[in-house]
Amino acid sequence: MAPDRPRVLVLHNVPRPAAPGGAGWAESDAGVLVEAEAVARALEGLGLAHRTAAVGTLADAAALLAAAPEEVVFNLVEGFLDRPADAAGVPLLCHALGKGFTGADAPCLWLALDKGRAKAVLEAAGVPCPPGVEVPVGGRVRASGLPPGPYIVKPARADASEGIDADSLVPRAGSALARAVQRVHREFGQAALVEQFIDGRELNVSVVERGGSVEVLPLAEIDFSAFGGGRPRLVDYGAKWHPESFAYQNTPLILPARLPAGLAREVRRLARAAWDALGCSGYARVDFRLDAGGRPYVLEVNPNPDVSSDAGFAAALEAAGIPFATFVGEAVRGAATGAAAAPRRAGWTRRAGGGERTRRAGRAAGVPVRRSEPRDREAVLALLRDTGFFREDEMAVAAEVLDEALAKGPGGHYQSFVADERGEAAGWVCFGPTPCTVGTFDVYWIGVAPGRQGRGLGAALMAYAEGRIRERGGRMAVVETSGRAVYEPTRAFYRRLGYREAGRIPDFYAPGDDKVVYAKDL
Repeated sequence: MAPDRPRVLVLHNVPRPAAPGGAGWAESDAGVLVEAEAVARALEGLGLAHRTAAVGTLADAAALLAAAPEEVVFNLVEGFLDRPADAAGVPLLCHALGKGFTGADAPCLWLALDKGRAKAVLEAAGVPCPPGVEVPVGGRVRASGLPPGPYIVKPARADASEGIDADSLVPRAGSALARAVQRVHREFGQAALVEQFIDGRELNVSVVERGGSVEVLPLAEIDFSAFGGGRPRLVDYGAKWHPESFAYQNTPLILPARLPAGLAREVRRLARAAWDALGCSGYARVDFRLDAGGRPYVLEVNPNPDVSSDAGFAAALEAAGIPFATFVGEAVRGAATGAAAAPRRAGWTRRAGGGERTRRAGRAAGVPVRRSEPRDREAVLALLRDTGFFREDEMAVAAEVLDEALAKGPGGHYQSFVADERGEAAGWVCFGPTPCTVGTFDVYWIGVAPGRQGRGLGAALMAYAEGRIRERGGRMAVVETSGRAVYEPTRAFYRRLGYREAGRIPDFYAPGDDKVVYAKDL
């Protein structure tokens, strides 16, 4: 197979059927058919052999891909009927079968789908996001933890504006906010994200990889000028998917957006920073709001966004002078070349001085993540010691765990990974299955060198670990930490990442030093 003439499988999910009475989110699902048609049309024009196929479950995808002769998968799978998050597993199947694929890899897709966790990673990387809280199913909104209103309430793990309408916008804490949260719990069976609503201009920023470099495309603005003062300036579900609605007909794009040069530079910088923080690849869209003072906030990052002809990404390509067929061809060639060369997506590099291969399938706040190696031992122990949190007896345990991980590698109990900054371990995470449980994993150690803290490495390493735990069939991650006051930033860190306090044992480590156990359902 020549990388410039690969055979292409355009793979998408089976859309949900329309619900009686028009309820549900069938329109957003059906949009993938328009995307698949647009990509197939471009491939036809490029003269590339291709076919289109739909899958309803991850198991269906595994069977189809195992038998597929195509070398490259144009991945348009957005979610499955039974388990929407399983769509992130499609790149893993491509990895396993040696096929190239377009767009983001599995850790990025998993991270972006979990809005609360993605926000924590972005904020840790210095990317401003609207303040907010995540309310788990069955939980209640606590006014003491809320930022000032107004608020927007949305599902924490849905996309395409599903679950967002005029009732999602609530002016203040109280019964209306509680009802909006309960509606998300009831209709989606998932946590509700309550964010401060930034009532200002909205921007869409498309980002694409071309020839090995990352390019931020012309900035686009949603034009709300027709809304007047009586309508909330909100891109809700109807604005995206109901052609008959006022919002759909009156939210055109201004492209390029008319922004002061300094503000435009800052938005472009933050779009690239968000891309790096979540480990994006291929193509993505970053959504912003500007507050009354013109300060930009990232609402969310969308890897593998809608590429249909009437979507914002295609409009940004056109504004940049990039024909859609050129984008499709470059995406396919990049995937084919990468698959042929065992790319970073496939996650394999050779260690200097030997033929052993080391898994390296992710990034932490723009820094590559790889399995720890013997050369990392002193750097890992040094960064733990330099934090000042650990006693010598604790450091001895860390060394013992690290040594076992290094000795046994991928087949051992302890799974040990580092964030690699210019060849040096800047952060460390170690996890493993909890004995005598089904699908529960312990995150034993997480640490970042003091000089490299505040850049999102810790949050991104945790996200990477959670992705690898899911790959191994994990359903829950558990972390334990101290109840001492000096550890409050650590406990707050876990809470920001969606961990809940599941238990506390008084005086466990020492008199006055409780063990606090945090858990997160994956």
